[in-house]
Amino acid sequence: MTTQDLRLETALADLAALITRFTAAEGANPTAIPGLTFYRASAPSGFHHGVQNPCVCVIAQGAKRVLLGEEVFRYDRARYLAASMNLPISGQVVEASPAKPYLSMKFDVTPQEIAALILEARLPDSNGTAPSRGIFVSRIDTALIEAFVRLARLLDNPEDIPALAAGARREILYRMLKGDEGHRLRQIAASSAHAARIAKAIEWLRQNYSKPLRIEDLAGHASMSTSSFHEHFRAVTAMSPLQFQKQLRLQHARQLLISEALDAATAGHRVGYESPSQFSREYSRLFGAPPAADRKRLASAGEAV
Repeated sequence: MTTQDLRLETALADLAALITRFTAAEGANPTAIPGLTFYRASAPSGFHHGVQNPCVCVIAQGAKRVLLGEEVFRYDRARYLAASMNLPISGQVVEASPAKPYLSMKFDVTPQEIAALILEARLPDSNGTAPSRGIFVSRIDTALIEAFVRLARLLDNPEDIPALAAGARREILYRMLKGDEGHRLRQIAASSAHAARIAKAIEWLRQNYSKPLRIEDLAGHASMSTSSFHEHFRAVTAMSPLQFQKQLRLQHARQLLISEALDAATAGHRVGYESPSQFSREYSRLFGAPPAADRKRLASAGEAV
C-alpha cells in the first residue's frame, strides 16, 4: 500500500468513526453544522423516493445506488455522488449489516456559494458548454476526504462551528471545483449556461407540478426554443419534461397519502391527475404497490416519505 493509499484509508476510517459517534438513530441524523446530515443503516433498504437537492454525498462504509429516470448511479467509499440541481430520484442502500452499517454524509451546496467561489478563486466558468447530467459519480481523492473529516471534527467542539465551518465548506467546494468533474458544478453557477436555464425550468416545475404542462411555456421560462429545451432538459435530467412532472406528481401524492390520510382519488386529483385509474396505474409502477396498499405498508413500517 502506497503512502497515498494509507492516507485515504486512514481518512475514511476517521470519517466512519465520526459518523458512528454522531448517529444515534437509523436513517437521517441532522448535525449542528448547517447543511450537513449523517446517515446510518444496519441493513440494505428498499427504494426511497424523493427530490434530491444540490449536494455532495460521501460514503465512509457500505454502498448505495441512485436511479435517475432509467439510469443507475452506484457509489461507495471509493466514489462520491453529487447532484447539481433538484432532481426526482430513487435511492437504495445495497451494502449494510449490523456489524458493518452503512455510514454516509450529505453536504448541501447552493449555486450562490459556488458562483462566489468561482469569482474569488478565478476559476473558469462554464458559459457556452453543453450541459451534462445533473447527477454524477466521481472517484474520491485523499485531499477531499480529509477536508470532509476536518469539517465533521468540528462537531466535537460545537463552539468552533460558527467561526470555522464556512472555511471548511469553502475548502471542500474548492477541491471539487478543481477536480475532474468540477465543470458539472461550475455550470450551474453560470447564469448564461444552458444548465442554469434548465435549473430555472425545473424550479418552475417543482412549484407548479399539478398544473397542465405546455412544453412551449416551459421552454419560455428557460428562454430557449422548444427543440433546444427538449434536448438540454433530457441531457441534464435523463428524462423528458413530462416524465419529470409525473415523478414530481407521484412523489407529492405519496406524501399526501401519508401526511393527510387522503384516499387515492383525492390525492391523485390534488396533484393534477384527472383519471383515478391512470393515477393508480402510474403510482403502482413507480412505488411497486397501489396507493392504498403502499400507504398501509409505509404506516406499518413507520417509514418517512
